[in-house]
Amino acid sequence: MEIPLGSAAGRSALVLVSIATAAILVSQASVLWLANHRLDSEKLDLMERGATLTPGDGSAWDRVGRLHQWDFVHPDLPLAIRDFQKAVQDDPRSAHYWMDLASADEASGEDARAREAYKRAKAVYPASGEVAFHYGNFLLREQEYPVAFEELREAVHADPTLLPLAISRAWRSTEDVNELLDQLVPPSADAYMQAVDFLATSNQAEPALAVWHRLVTSKQKLALPESFPLLDELIRKDRADDAGRVWREALGAAGMPHDDPPNHSLVWNGDFAHDFSNGGLDWRWSEVLGAEIGFDSGPPGNASRAVRLDFTGGSNLTLVGPAEYVPVEPARGYHFRGWMRTEGITTESGLRFSITDPNHGDIDPVLTENFTGTRPWTSVEQDLTTDPRTHFLVVRLSRTPSRLFENKLGGTAWIADISVLPSSTPTEQSPK
Repeated sequence: MEIPLGSAAGRSALVLVSIATAAILVSQASVLWLANHRLDSEKLDLMERGATLTPGDGSAWDRVGRLHQWDFVHPDLPLAIRDFQKAVQDDPRSAHYWMDLASADEASGEDARAREAYKRAKAVYPASGEVAFHYGNFLLREQEYPVAFEELREAVHADPTLLPLAISRAWRSTEDVNELLDQLVPPSADAYMQAVDFLATSNQAEPALAVWHRLVTSKQKLALPESFPLLDELIRKDRADDAGRVWREALGAAGMPHDDPPNHSLVWNGDFAHDFSNGGLDWRWSEVLGAEIGFDSGPPGNASRAVRLDFTGGSNLTLVGPAEYVPVEPARGYHFRGWMRTEGITTESGLRFSITDPNHGDIDPVLTENFTGTRPWTSVEQDLTTDPRTHFLVVRLSRTPSRLFENKLGGTAWIADISVLPSSTPTEQSPK
């Protein structure tokens, strides 16, 4: 409509139209402000009144429904279902609103309605990994495993980050590792290791080994640290034979040498030819305030490297490394040997080797001679017999804090050529 501005009447009409338009806009803005103010109040009665002010806005009713469902003090599923139904009526193209409705229906025991709501969510957003994941979980709870795994595979294909959760939910529903591998886990090293990690950290060593076997037989490459959670679980479970086998297989999958040490020692990397892997059955070292670590030449005439530890003299430190887990046999004799050298080690509490059972704290440790001051390269040897319960030993460099006033540890220590060798056939001992 054109309004002639050449006359006073035309200009007056324009002013009136402008005022009317502004009044409408102000009114609408006021309604929207009031609706948002009420929805942000977190008070259910106000939020419901706010939702009624924004017809066609499904998000408002969805927010109210969530609060009705998850109110810790006064949850109200019937009201939540009513709110979610209003949300999908206002916006039937939202998969999230349909999934919220499905969740509330299932929580109220209305499984048939929940199934239909999930199907509507799938129809709205068929490519959504999230929708397939939630629908698959619903089907797991319904014990409809073939179609549940189909949905979970679809979810993982759409969003690979969902795989750990899918493995967790599927395992807790079926506890069938073969079904997990055949129906859900993609045949890739990364996917297999996600399954291994979940099972190992859930204290499920046997199924974790089954997944590991599937990975190893697939001949895929693997970074060595990825095997550490499984090896830690095997150590905790005292499964020495399995740990030794998995360690050699992990080294092979990582493209690293995996033959036994040439001197038949049970200590891996006892000559320190390789840097620490910091896990598995290799040496472990955690940074310690007051100590710096590095590598140096070994004893004269010995081709091995030495680990060098420089102590700054600023603390009365506890030292429990470098350390390595060593698989052994119960009730068997062994011979330990290592080399040590010190220079200017202060305090009466110096450095020694400690050999302990990591899983049975009541078994006394084996401690070698205490090295203080300055000592040349010295061969440190010790015979020991494992307890009938012992399947692992931890060999470590050890120092306990000094109780004297002048107790700050300074100086340098070197260790080299560490070995543990069987020294006898198994002996008959009675378990303690």
